Amino acid sequence: MTFMRALVAAFPLAISTLPAFADIKDYEFQLTQEELKQGDGVVVTVRLVDRRSGKAVPDAVIFASRIDMEPDGMATMASKLEPMPATEPGSYSFRTNLTMEGGWRLSLAAKVQGEDGTLESRLVLKATP
Repeated sequence: MTFMRALVAAFPLAISTLPAFADIKDYEFQLTQEELKQGDGVVVTVRLVDRRSGKAVPDAVIFASRIDMEPDGMATMASKLEPMPATEPGSYSFRTNLTMEGGWRLSLAAKVQGEDGTLESRLVLKATP
C-alpha cells in the first residue's frame, strides 16, 4: 500500500515534467523588413518563429506563396515569387518585383516539421519609392 501512495503522490510531478506538445498555432511567420524599396529583384525575407520560445524554426516546407497588392484594393495585381537559398536557419527569402509603391500582401502556406496541420500566413509590407 505504501508503494501505491508514493505512486499516486508522484503522478502530478511526473505529468508536469512531460514536454509540452506544440500546435500549428504556436508558429508564425514574421517579416524581417516591413518596408522595401519598390523595384525589380527585391528580396523579401521572413522568419518562422515558435511563439512559445521566440526561437527560429528551420526546415519548414513552404508549398504555397503569393504576393499581391490586396492591401491597396488590387488583389489581381500580383508578382511572381522566386524562392532563394536560406541565409540562416529559420529564414525564408523570396525574390520578387514590387512593380508599384504601396501595400503588398505576402501569403504563405507551410508545413512545420513534426507538426500536424498547415501554417497559413498573410503578411503586409510596403513598397516605397
